[in-house]
Amino acid sequence: MKLLSLNIGRPEAVAYTDQAEGVTGIGKRPVEGPVRVSAPGPKGIGGSGLAGDAVCDRRHHGGDDQAVYAYAREDLDAWERTLGRPVPSGAFGENLTTEGLDITGALIGERWRIGSEVVLEVTSSRIPCRTFQGHLGEKGWVRRFTREGAAGAYLRVIEPGGIRAGDPIEIVHRPDHAVTVRLAFRAATTERSLLPDVLAAGEALHPEELRAAREYVAKYGS
Repeated sequence: MKLLSLNIGRPEAVAYTDQAEGVTGIGKRPVEGPVRVSAPGPKGIGGSGLAGDAVCDRRHHGGDDQAVYAYAREDLDAWERTLGRPVPSGAFGENLTTEGLDITGALIGERWRIGSEVVLEVTSSRIPCRTFQGHLGEKGWVRRFTREGAAGAYLRVIEPGGIRAGDPIEIVHRPDHAVTVRLAFRAATTERSLLPDVLAAGEALHPEELRAAREYVAKYGS
């Protein structure tokens, strides 16, 4: 398992975002690094966990629990076959394009060591939005991406440091529950009845998703 590509985005003015200034950092490009990775601060204030990476709409993106976004090269390859066009690393707005790592099957709270310093923890799946659809230029993309379910993972920074493309990835902790990225994604999108199941991940789960699950159980029961 390794970090195949490390991707950074710069602010870019586009027509397909509702961000107040009309800019987005979703267009990530590979860089060699090393790049410093650290906790960026609370959501709404902190942006990306990667130095130099732009998070422009901090209402919905960035912050400590969405500090880094990872997507598997294997899933990008599958999309290439489906879409019939190249999907380069970084095209989904991911900071980390991985190789040999099952991100969809990763557990909430699972920890990865990248290189010799950085440790990241899986917190949630990515929820597709209008900006993502506009960036890809695919009609009906939000629905299509949701139906497929290979959403990629957001991560928080447990141990900061520097990373670069080619660094090995090691899973250093797998929690004792069955809440995968795919399950969390389904619960947050198309199958709300699964929300009680994600509570098994506890405080490792993104706080917004944890709150949604607790509110669901309070209203409907488990």
